[in-house]
Amino acid sequence: MASHRKLRAAAVVCAAVAVAGPASAAAWAAPPTAVRAAVQEAAPVAPAPAPSPDPFADLTPDEIGDRAITATQSATSLRMAGRVTTDGQPLDIDLALNERDECTGLMKIGGGTAELRRVDDITYMKGDEAFWRVSMASQGMPEAQIGAAIELVKGRWLKISPGQAGSSDLSGVCDLEGLLASLDEDRAEPGGLVRGPDGEVDGTQVATLVKREAAEEPTAEEPTGEEPTGTATAEPEATEPEATEPEVTTVSVSQEGKPYILKMVKTGGEEPGSMTLSDFDKPVDVVVPPASETVDLSKLDQGTSA
Repeated sequence: MASHRKLRAAAVVCAAVAVAGPASAAAWAAPPTAVRAAVQEAAPVAPAPAPSPDPFADLTPDEIGDRAITATQSATSLRMAGRVTTDGQPLDIDLALNERDECTGLMKIGGGTAELRRVDDITYMKGDEAFWRVSMASQGMPEAQIGAAIELVKGRWLKISPGQAGSSDLSGVCDLEGLLASLDEDRAEPGGLVRGPDGEVDGTQVATLVKREAAEEPTAEEPTGEEPTGTATAEPEATEPEATEPEVTTVSVSQEGKPYILKMVKTGGEEPGSMTLSDFDKPVDVVVPPASETVDLSKLDQGTSA
């Protein structure tokens, strides 16, 4: 879904600026004891009987989808937790965000971990050694520099202030309005949605909407048009390119209270993933790390402490 793509892109930007300024790769992963259960594996919605009466009985699937997007976009805060795929690697996310572009939580991928907090337009990141090492190595930083930089940020929060490299892009990580606005890109063409079996998400009864995309046809290799010369050689055996598995997106819409989107699951395609939304309109408490536990982004280039 478009919201998955926007969130994934924001997360990559977030990790990118963490490496000595404007870097461009990320590595996030779960700590031994997470602050919260950061990642929920993609799982099918639990089947459940529909409530009586069905609040969506008189609506088409497209109308249910429109109401769900409108309700979800009205939220002043929420928590999103789940997994999306970027460049073939799973990216795990657990963030609480509000309409003031504040957020707190965890983001993780492939072997390293980072906590994230954003408040008053300042972003704080705290990664473990694996996170920093993988991030810096991915940028081609020499091992000697990596070791020195890790010592500088070990056990401390990296502080990225307005005007510093990547600070404006980082705002997208916690931009609740922007993330929810991207749901408009997911509004299907009329008739593009079908209603699946009702189910449950975390104990709440939901209606499920399913959208199927046609599988992409593999493209055959174009002939070069060149005539063979010299001694004839055996041509390599042709192999059929693999077709992409059809992309199926399933959206779970609450049947209780406001018709919020509670879960989005995408299978097939190149970017499968699952995201659960909860804690709508609940306060997001972002704690600013003590100054003694932070190091300014600019110090990474200088090699000195804050």
